Amino acid sequence: MNKFMRMLVFFDIPVKTKRQRRIATGFRNFLLKDGYHMVQFSVYARICNGMDAVEKHRVRLRAALPENGSVRLLVITEKQYETIEILVGNLHEEEGPLICEQLSIF
Repeated sequence: MNKFMRMLVFFDIPVKTKRQRRIATGFRNFLLKDGYHMVQFSVYARICNGMDAVEKHRVRLRAALPENGSVRLLVITEKQYETIEILVGNLHEEEGPLICEQLSIF
C-alpha cells in the first residue's frame, strides 16, 4: 500500500529586475501547473501517492529550478502534515488532510 506524502517547496528568488521577476513568475507557474498549491508566499505543497510519485516530481522540480535564489524541498507523510498548526490566519481547504475513500473489489 502506498503512503500519501506531502512535498513542501520553500523558496526565495530575487525579483529586483524585470528578468528576475520573469524567472520567479515562471517558477511559481511551474509549481502550480505541476499540482502544487500555495500554502503561503514562497511556500508551495503537493500531495503524492507514495515515494515513486515523490521521486517523479522531485526530478521535475530539479529540472525547473531557477538559475538564482534558494529553493528547499521537504517531504513528509500526510500524517505528519496533519499536525500542522496555524498560529495566525486560517486553514485553507486544500491544506487540510487528504480524505481518501478506498474501493475494494473482491
